[in-house]
Amino acid sequence: MIDALADLKATIEALIFASPDPLTLKILLKTLDDEPREHVEEALAALRRDWDDRPGGLQLVEVAGGYQIVTRPELHDRVRRLFHEHSSQRLSVQALETLAVIAYRQPVTGPEIAEIRGVNTSGVIGTLVDRRLVKVVGRKAVIGRPFLYATTREFLDRFGLKDLADLPKVEDMAEALGMEVPPALAADDPRDAALPFEPPPGSVPGPDAGSGKVH
Repeated sequence: MIDALADLKATIEALIFASPDPLTLKILLKTLDDEPREHVEEALAALRRDWDDRPGGLQLVEVAGGYQIVTRPELHDRVRRLFHEHSSQRLSVQALETLAVIAYRQPVTGPEIAEIRGVNTSGVIGTLVDRRLVKVVGRKAVIGRPFLYATTREFLDRFGLKDLADLPKVEDMAEALGMEVPPALAADDPRDAALPFEPPPGSVPGPDAGSGKVH
């Protein structure tokens, strides 16, 4: 049994390492469908304990509903020196500000985002949709039926969040982005809302939900 557990741990570790996205338990169980669920869960728990006790530059973390092997935070600056990101891959300050509004007020419409930020944001929202950080989740049942936007699993993955409950306080996020907190966000802590976010009363799912179109 010990050898079987060790082999299963090694297999799970290899799958997590090879997966381009955080590997969820659901996908893990589907991939290892010849193994009993309890054996997979036992091996995964043992693997996590091993990594917790392991020194080195890597760590096994739970992020975006799955598991991923990543560099330790204290080494990020050194690792960045190895990579030279193209400026086109970076988000602009305007995009980051818009993303922050969506993250804390989702689901939210384009006009509502523009009102909070004080500028037209349709182009910026389109960029965030293209980057798969934001998606359309429905339409609000008001005149014009504007799209409702919310963040994606890719957003959680990119910012190292397990779920939306891990969002920092809005003031801390604003400070990290070098922006002032818009009054509409500062009025209360949006994290107090029930998570995950559900479409508010007066909203309806639209045929374009998830399509990436921007209105």
